[in-house]
This record gives sequence, C-alpha cells and structure tokens, in this order.
Amino acid sequence: MAQATDYRKISLDGLWNNNPALVQLLGLCPLLGVSNSVVNALGLGIATIFVMTGSNIAVSLIRSRASEAIRLPAFVMIIAALTTCVELLMQAFTYELYQILGIFIPLIVTNCAILGRAEAFAAKNPVIPSAIDGLMMGAGFALVLLLLGALRELIGKGTLFSGMDLLLGPGAAQWELVLFADYQKFLFAILPPGAFVIMGFIIALKNLIDDRIKQKQIQASTAIIARQSSTETS
Repeated sequence: MAQATDYRKISLDGLWNNNPALVQLLGLCPLLGVSNSVVNALGLGIATIFVMTGSNIAVSLIRSRASEAIRLPAFVMIIAALTTCVELLMQAFTYELYQILGIFIPLIVTNCAILGRAEAFAAKNPVIPSAIDGLMMGAGFALVLLLLGALRELIGKGTLFSGMDLLLGPGAAQWELVLFADYQKFLFAILPPGAFVIMGFIIALKNLIDDRIKQKQIQASTAIIARQSSTETS
C-alpha cells in the first residue's frame, strides 16, 4: 500500500506538483524555442521522454558502482548516448522534422531537467521508481510543450495539427484543422517572445488552480474541526 502511494506521489510530482517546466522552470530554452506548432512540440516531447526515462534507468543501474569522482561525467555520457540515439532515429524516420527542430535535439544533452532528475532521484533510488520518475517528469514536460505549441499555433496561425505528417507519416496530413477562416496571422505568438508571454499565462493559471485547491482543503479541514468540536460539546 505504501509502495503504491509512493508511485502515485512520484507521478503527481512529475505531471503537476513539481513539473519541470511549470514549477522547476528547467529546459525553458527548447521549450520556448521550438513550441511554435503542435508537431514540433510533440516531436521534442517524445524525444525528451525517451532520453529522460532511459537516463534515469541507466543511472539507477550504475548508481552503486559509480564513484563520487566520475558520477556526473558518467551521467552526462549516458544522456549524450541516448540523445545520439534519438538523433539517429529522427534522421532515419522523420528527417524533415529533425531539420526543423535543428540544434534543439542535440541540446537535450544540456537539458537541466534531465540531468537534475538523474542526480536528484535516479542516483538514489531503485530502477522501477526511477523509470516512473523519468517517464512522468518527461510526460509533464511534454504536456506543457504540447499545450504551449497548440496555443501558439492557434493564436499565431489559426490552425491546429498542421504538418503532423512530418512526424506520423502521410496519413496524418489530413489532420490539420483550420479553426479561423481568413485568419490574419499573429506573428508575435509564433516568435520566442510570444512563447515567453504565453508561458507566463500558463504558469499563472497553474498557480491559480493550486491556490483554489489549497483554499478548498483549508475550508474542508476547518469544517471537520468545527464538526468535531460541536460533537464533543454536545
């Protein structure tokens, strides 16, 4: 029971409570630079999930054998090897999208969110919790990427899911949704400064939701205490 509770906490931390993009504010360079469309965001999100989960597993496996002196260089080498695998796979199967994402794929090696989880969690925990932590942290990062990409594409171009065939094959070319006919493009939303502003609104929304949840919890606790006091006095 306790183990299941821990896994639930690990999942919630990655997806919401300690989300690397919304709370830790890590990996913002690729997040703001690439997320001008859903397909770009999804491509980088999948790559990040793969590298973060794989690096957490590998770091957890060697954690008891890596000395303090070589620990960090070994972690960086693991992340670099996995990032190279992602690069080669994208060159083989999604070359056009790989060219669009450009330098941001190799820069996964320097993503602080990935190295941070390897050092803070995987280096101190067994394989399965580390794998779940990497998967959920990567998924949390990817979900923020997708939300930001969808908002930027919608506001900037008036479309959704354009160019999905670059990632999912020719069958996805028909997925593009034109939500506003004759929409005049809003260039600011597509550029990185627009991403910075929209990201600020997303973070503000998360903080607002967290505040509402805390207020409800406080109200519920106050009501329980008042009910217990009333029962004792009666």
